[in-house]
Amino acid sequence: MNKVRGTMPEDQNVEYKSSRHDDWLKWVCGFANGQGGRIYVGKDDKGRVVGLDDYVELMDGIPNKIKSALGITAEVNLLEEEGEKYIEIVVQPYSTPISLRGRYYHRSGSVKEELTGAALNEFMLRRSGNTWDDVVEPDATLDDIDEGTVRAFIRNAEKAGRIPDTSGLSTGELLDKLHLTKNGGLKRAAIILFGKDPGYFYPSTFVKIGKFDDDHFTIRFQETEYGNIISILDAVLRQLNHHFLIRHISFQGMNRIETLEYPLEALREMILNSLIHRNYMGAPTQLRVYDDKLTLWNEGRLPEAIPLSQLKESHSSHPRNPTLATACFLGSLIDAWGSGIMKIIDSCLAAGLPEPSFEEREGGFIVTLYKNKHTEEQLAKLGLNQRQIKAVLHVKEKGRITNKDYQEINACSRNTASSDLKDLEHRLIFKNSDVKGAGSYYQLVTSK
Repeated sequence: MNKVRGTMPEDQNVEYKSSRHDDWLKWVCGFANGQGGRIYVGKDDKGRVVGLDDYVELMDGIPNKIKSALGITAEVNLLEEEGEKYIEIVVQPYSTPISLRGRYYHRSGSVKEELTGAALNEFMLRRSGNTWDDVVEPDATLDDIDEGTVRAFIRNAEKAGRIPDTSGLSTGELLDKLHLTKNGGLKRAAIILFGKDPGYFYPSTFVKIGKFDDDHFTIRFQETEYGNIISILDAVLRQLNHHFLIRHISFQGMNRIETLEYPLEALREMILNSLIHRNYMGAPTQLRVYDDKLTLWNEGRLPEAIPLSQLKESHSSHPRNPTLATACFLGSLIDAWGSGIMKIIDSCLAAGLPEPSFEEREGGFIVTLYKNKHTEEQLAKLGLNQRQIKAVLHVKEKGRITNKDYQEINACSRNTASSDLKDLEHRLIFKNSDVKGAGSYYQLVTSK
């Protein structure tokens, strides 16, 4: 018997099942369609051994059941820890799609999901060695392409030095240079990037923008933008600038300077990347603007090679739509180094805003930009205690706070108030007034 000590948490490649009645075949299918992994039958969800009474029967039955239900083989090992036996099922990744009773499962992070609809279509395409954007659209012709957009795009590409001289080339020849055609037909990427009306071919290519109350469902007003990637990017930024966001006004000498609530670089990067990397067979891109934050949701999860926990680390580019992404790189719209996330983070921090958040939610990916460092949500992220949070919110409303005020609103001692206030000053959230003694007070440190 093998002896195993210690536990490891469930992750992309590890799953625990306390008994064989937990529908473990779905997990085998999920691992086979993912990066492979190990299932431990006879361990609880904390990785602690609970043991198996029928391990002899399972050692014979599990391999046969996997082969008959899934058509694949898996390594099955009997292990022992502290006198209790459990089973390890080692599943290798498969290059062909594996189904269980006609259903396809996939392992994403520590979650098993059934693939349906657009996600299943994308999965099947990738397993066949293709991507959605590289498929030829049989009904599309050069009449569906906006030649003006192509020419402007090529001029930018030439300025950036990412494409050789193209003088004298027709629109069709330019699309050939960008690898957007195949055997004389237009690829889907060509329609998305340069189409006069991409929505004619793919109905969900538009972007929805809504201004919401803080209850998250009451809409004040909304807009919808249609078109190819380049026209949508310009239109969405224009909508944000003129209708959805507040512009701060300042002066340098006689010059009037207007800046948006969020850095333009962050907005452009998140919108452009959402349009390039989204699942175009799913729901439209959705941009929600609140009084204190802005969120952008896009259908399609992160690539398997980039787990959410490593998103902020240096990583290579793994585009969902590589043909589209390559063309956008040649047109100098994006880099090809997976640097988009760090650009969003760095530009927000440089503007004195909180660090953005990134989540996978409802089958998609969501980016959130925060306008205010001093919301209860952001203050809790900084590790402030409830007294300090209450004090910051008090100063937001009243403009200042004294040691006595702090004691009264928190029902605490003078020493506790002094300690908390010094900590807030050390964190550069509060600044002490120039007034000394009994008239001393604290105000918020402002970054603008």
